[in-house]
Amino acid sequence: MKRRDFLGMSVATAVAPTLASCSGYEKVADEPVPRSPFNEDSTAEQVTEGIDLQKKIAVVTGCTSGIGFETMRVLAKRGAYVIGTSRSLERATDACKRVIGKTTPLELDLADFQSVVNCAEAIRSLNMPIDILVLNAGYRGGGNERVLVNGIEKHFLVNHLGHFLLFNRLADRLYYAWQGRVVVVASRAAYRTVPDSGIQFDDLEMSSNYSDSLAYGRSKLANVLFSLELGKLLRGTRITSNSLHPGVINTEIDRNVSPLLQFGFGVLAAVSGKNVEQGAATSCFVATSPSLGSTSGRYFEDCNAVEVPETHMQDMAMADRLWLLSEELTKPYYKPPEVRDWSEFENGLPRKKSES
Repeated sequence: MKRRDFLGMSVATAVAPTLASCSGYEKVADEPVPRSPFNEDSTAEQVTEGIDLQKKIAVVTGCTSGIGFETMRVLAKRGAYVIGTSRSLERATDACKRVIGKTTPLELDLADFQSVVNCAEAIRSLNMPIDILVLNAGYRGGGNERVLVNGIEKHFLVNHLGHFLLFNRLADRLYYAWQGRVVVVASRAAYRTVPDSGIQFDDLEMSSNYSDSLAYGRSKLANVLFSLELGKLLRGTRITSNSLHPGVINTEIDRNVSPLLQFGFGVLAAVSGKNVEQGAATSCFVATSPSLGSTSGRYFEDCNAVEVPETHMQDMAMADRLWLLSEELTKPYYKPPEVRDWSEFENGLPRKKSES
């Protein structure tokens, strides 16, 4: 979605009196984020206790294992209808079958823009608003061998551009919810293992000084900056966007690294990390907590907003440039959203004809 499209949709929100007066409607605003009672030991079930997600629609990418599966499971347990995606439709189907609640599996290969478009169109064909969009799926390479897909470094492609395009193809579905929430699963790698220059706009392929850790860190910084810029662009609307670090967890994202590194990650996770139930807590908290209200453009760790000074995490100029670059790299696959009459929707679901 281009900037002018955001501005147009923001205006549409501001002049929609039927929605502005509805309970639960909040504009995105800069305000202090209240400290939550949760911490690194909290689980996804604990942070969503008592939250009713009936009539809510959620999309979770990377739903087959790890924190993606746990996020889908807990959201469904709280009553949400969850659309879970995976590169393998078979694995997504199997994951959905293991969840108690309403789910739909879809195929999504974030390295293939046409696959992203196909997935988005399948979601749009359900003709439902999206209340929660959890951009969870991720890739981490192994062996320090640079992989290019259609000329784009794979970490940057899968972890950032694929999700950037998915959001843009689904943006108006989020506008149709009373308050759409975009949840971007990033990582501390965004400021701990990232090139000194941040997003290397003059060397996106990382043709020099490549390493898996730097490439992964750069892609996670892109996640944070995407959410930061999105929070700015969404001011005046009912959609919020926040990014997060789930914690150190031994999951399938490390399946491509060497056995030695896998062992090291496993030991680190066992000693100072989290289990999957704890790892999904921050995603579920940011996706559902009423306390966050209009909080947008923030970064969370352990279910609380944190600031990381002297890093690129709040670099608005870099975020702005990244957005423009992402628009260019995803052409011609994204298109402007189709805004319809917002009064067609009530409590996040289309009204029945008899009620209109």
